[in-house]
Amino acid sequence: MDTKPNNFLRQLIGEDLAAGRYTAVRTRFPPEPNGYLHIGHAKSICLNFGLSQEFPGRTHLRFDDTNPAKEEQEYVDAIQADVRWLGFDWGEHLYYASDFFDRMYQLGEKLIRDGKAYVCGQTDEQMRVGRGSVEEPGTPSPWRDAPPLQSLDLFRRMRAGDFPDGAYTLRARIDMSAANMKLRDPPLYRIRHATHQQTGDAWCIYPMYDYAHPLCDAFEGITHSICTLEFENNRDLYDWVIEATGVQPVPHQYEFVRLQLNYTVLSKRKLIQLVQDGCVRGWDDPRMPTIAGLRRRGVRPSAIREFAERVGVAKANSVVDLGLLEHVIRDDLNPVAPRYLAVLDPLPVEIVDLDAPVVSEAPRLEGGPTRPLRLTRHILVDRGDFAEVPPPGWHRLAPGRVVRLRHGGLLRCDEVVREGDRVVGLRASRPPEGGKVPGTIQWVSADDAVSVEVRLYERLFAVERPDAEGDFRAHLNPESLVVVTARAEAALGALGPGVHVQLERLGYFYTDPADSRPGAPVLNRVVSLKDGWAKVAPKQAPAEAPARPAAPAAPPRVLEVTEAMRPFVTAGVGAEAAAVLAAEPATARVYDAAVAHGAPPAEAARWLATATSREQRTALKPDGRALAALVSRVADGTLSSRLAREVWAEMLETGDGVDAIVARTGVTQVSDRAALAAVVAEVVQANPDKLAAWRAGKTALAGFFVGEVMKRTKGAANPKLVQELVVGYLAT
Repeated sequence: MDTKPNNFLRQLIGEDLAAGRYTAVRTRFPPEPNGYLHIGHAKSICLNFGLSQEFPGRTHLRFDDTNPAKEEQEYVDAIQADVRWLGFDWGEHLYYASDFFDRMYQLGEKLIRDGKAYVCGQTDEQMRVGRGSVEEPGTPSPWRDAPPLQSLDLFRRMRAGDFPDGAYTLRARIDMSAANMKLRDPPLYRIRHATHQQTGDAWCIYPMYDYAHPLCDAFEGITHSICTLEFENNRDLYDWVIEATGVQPVPHQYEFVRLQLNYTVLSKRKLIQLVQDGCVRGWDDPRMPTIAGLRRRGVRPSAIREFAERVGVAKANSVVDLGLLEHVIRDDLNPVAPRYLAVLDPLPVEIVDLDAPVVSEAPRLEGGPTRPLRLTRHILVDRGDFAEVPPPGWHRLAPGRVVRLRHGGLLRCDEVVREGDRVVGLRASRPPEGGKVPGTIQWVSADDAVSVEVRLYERLFAVERPDAEGDFRAHLNPESLVVVTARAEAALGALGPGVHVQLERLGYFYTDPADSRPGAPVLNRVVSLKDGWAKVAPKQAPAEAPARPAAPAAPPRVLEVTEAMRPFVTAGVGAEAAAVLAAEPATARVYDAAVAHGAPPAEAARWLATATSREQRTALKPDGRALAALVSRVADGTLSSRLAREVWAEMLETGDGVDAIVARTGVTQVSDRAALAAVVAEVVQANPDKLAAWRAGKTALAGFFVGEVMKRTKGAANPKLVQELVVGYLAT
């Protein structure tokens, strides 16, 4: 049974086929080869190729190569590789706009002869001013009523290379008072003396996108020309070009909303800046939202296809939470990524009462084959799992405390080994099994472990809307990449490039396909096991109120939904969360119970879908009381969203209730302005080098100061207030 949402494009195509307007569907993906594709393009690729797979038809790959000054063969090759990697193939239907340059030129002459186009000698600025405004009609160009023979002669001389760049343009002769300003005699051709990567120096005039796009669609027999919403105003010009030239068959343009992700920029121009300015290590840097970057990071094409399906197709603008993509990636990797143990910051432990190694069997995959784990006298644990003076609520290793080694039994810390003030090791013993143990930690045998380079990737930007105002590069996350030398199970050291693994309790990783060598893997973190970003990311401060009344907000996004999703959406649940509830009946029962105990439906669904992994959801108690209690603490201000995530993680791990955890740990949000201002001052004064760098122009360091304040307050500070205070202090 087809469970895909019946979005407006599926419905429209189905109606076209049923009415006999077409016997087969032809769509196209038309990228300009002036950069690498990003995940927004992936949504369009999945949509166009998916529709032609679902209905009888095919999809063409066509390069919009009409601007040779910015286009390169490298981009052509990369785009083809990306589309194939996503799982789609165009077969013999690979086209370039330049394939049709001769036909488009001949139609340009026809438009001139028919009095529907003319050659204009105005500059770009003169044309811009002459178009008028929304309130005022445009002013006709003095070249508009020139005899067709004059324009035809000039157009042929433009083609012959008689004029420099910018001397003339071919303009459509439509309506200088049209309500749609796209119809106020738009340019169709411009002069550009540049070598083209396909045609060389054969041409020195090139068609504009709004002229080439509809004609290429017609030449290729495209039935449904699907564009993003910013081209909606261009549709009138698209239809005019088709009608004025008389080409057949007649294609039609349809628009859907483009993908927008928080903590991300999806402007190709800005991505090029990141590469050219050295902010990243290239187009395939695993922090980039490019398909090449996602592939190198270790995201599988199946996850991107699923993400595109979950986001859906709509006509209203919205911003998708990057957490949804991360959630989909986790679910995609969970069943296929073999488990290994590793420690990122090794701390030696001697188990004094272990005379001989103990071998246990641990699953490599859930329900799959096992692998032997050898517990030896000397092991390594993660330094972050030990606290000599444990804070309230600490459930890991500390003097006299007992924890469970993952797949390795119980361990009690008996003695701390120091060199000066530094803890360099622990001595421990193995108590008998029995009783409740609050925490589990990972470990590796010091005798068997191998050293591996681990690259810990985080979101590239530290704010939700990095390009909302100012220089988007000022919001780069200074901790978007941390490289450590970890110690891992011996078997992991034998892996070659291009392998997915899960490091238990740490996340999903991928052996870097470029830098890994057999026996020397380099691990890229694809995604953490939990959404840890909310623990460290300050919320972006709201923009100042505009001087004049703001335009009405865009209407909320409306997505077509399945029947199974409809009850949840009707209750106010977002489409992405509704999809999770519809697919997991047990999770839906927890949701229903939480709502029955007073949790708002949208909040209950959000916590279940985005803050709880699929594995954790299967273990939830069905009565929903715990979730309802957590949501109420957020609502009454006892917990911030960030602290609530920490409490929720502990609730899932220990089974304790929210009130018990809050009482035991004392975690509540700190919003005392004076107290936090003092901490901000201490942090800034303690880092004079960072302050000097910030004053020298490295404004992204504001994120560093925010992070340090959050660390000093153990994450309890109100992050929005911290960011406000940091910005204010730095500005003084």
